[in-house]
Amino acid sequence: MKDPREAGMMARRSDGTLIRRPLSPHLQAYDMMQMTSALSIMHRITGAAWSAGTVLLVWWLMAAATGEAAFATVQWFLSSFLGLLILFGLTVAAWYHTLAGIRHLVWDAGHGFEIPTVYRTGRLVLIGTAVMTILTWVLALVFWG
Repeated sequence: MKDPREAGMMARRSDGTLIRRPLSPHLQAYDMMQMTSALSIMHRITGAAWSAGTVLLVWWLMAAATGEAAFATVQWFLSSFLGLLILFGLTVAAWYHTLAGIRHLVWDAGHGFEIPTVYRTGRLVLIGTAVMTILTWVLALVFWG
């Protein structure tokens, strides 16, 4: 017996040849230069980066609980050039993922689907990410530097 969903997976190209649609949109289906595709992909990438960044938080917390020597090692790494670069990247990822997530919540409420609004909110996410990242680092350097 054929799966009734199978019919929805078949399509025809403009020249009439029969093709099978992908099960879900994949990289071949996206135009990477299109703002909506690029922002969607970046939202996923920053979510993964932000999740991976929690490993640093766990390392820092475990070192703080373990003792002074372990904590000094983590602090040394995080204050190194590589550590600061990673922390800066995580700050960008956190702000981008948060702001893009708010944008998605607005979409979930059924608002903001008009093309001009989609592009405007996309630009706002990018600008907001830059502003909030810089503001975060300025405040961190002023109060803890």
